[in-house]
Amino acid sequence: MKKSKKAIFLILPMMVLMGLLVYLPIIRTFFYSLHAFKLSRPDRFKFIGLDNYKEVLLSKDFHHAFENSFTVFILVVVLTIVSSIIVGLMLNKRTAMSPVLTGIAIIPWALPPLVNGIVWQFIFHPSYGFMNKLLMSLSIIDQPIAWINNRFLLLMVVSMVIAWRVVPFCAILILATLQTIPKEIYEAAKMDGANRFTEFFYITLRMIFPTLSIVLIQATMAGLNVFDEVISLVGYRYEGQTLLIYNYLNTFSFLDFGLGSAITYIIMIFSGIIGYFYIRSLRLEGGYA
Repeated sequence: MKKSKKAIFLILPMMVLMGLLVYLPIIRTFFYSLHAFKLSRPDRFKFIGLDNYKEVLLSKDFHHAFENSFTVFILVVVLTIVSSIIVGLMLNKRTAMSPVLTGIAIIPWALPPLVNGIVWQFIFHPSYGFMNKLLMSLSIIDQPIAWINNRFLLLMVVSMVIAWRVVPFCAILILATLQTIPKEIYEAAKMDGANRFTEFFYITLRMIFPTLSIVLIQATMAGLNVFDEVISLVGYRYEGQTLLIYNYLNTFSFLDFGLGSAITYIIMIFSGIIGYFYIRSLRLEGGYA
């Protein structure tokens, strides 16, 4: 009994700190979301119920930002999973340069997202970008492509930039799993007449499947938290606005804390739904209901 009381006493300060730093802001944000609260007009602070949520859900700007976020999310997840498997398989080929290549491969993951976006901005800029110059020198295109001025192309570029940052870490995870697969399994498969494609789909892919769940979570987090790369590529332009940028503009540019709080909760609910299905799928894979 004394030990349990001592444990509670030791944990209590951290629980109080956690409540102040995490749970109190969550409760306060929900409180603001139910009120008309513009920092520029604090005298008009009043309870309006779910009006902020209605305004957000009926807004064309919100629909635009949601479409952008969802598109980037899907593209990032697909690009990250496919690219991570390919890079992991390439790094798994044991050569004298393998340690060096592994070290180089992790560099993009170590770059801050804002720096990552700035680097790629120099590559895809319509006027002085390296990509247009390369394609024109190879006679693939006749005139520069407006990579970051067209909405569809911009979302493709943003997705690729984010995936480029996330893939190295995910590839290292897959590489670590690949190196634990016994060689005897592949040798037995070759004796049974299996080719490389059969080995990949029936041995490699099945063995790395648990790791792919972690890769999926990493890709999802990166695909939902789209902010820095877009800002560094095109700023706050309408074509590239995601949910986080839309929320930032309403909260800190227009100083509408009530509307911004409602947007925050909508994003939380959307993320929570995705998280629920992920957790449920993992439980089903593990044999739990």
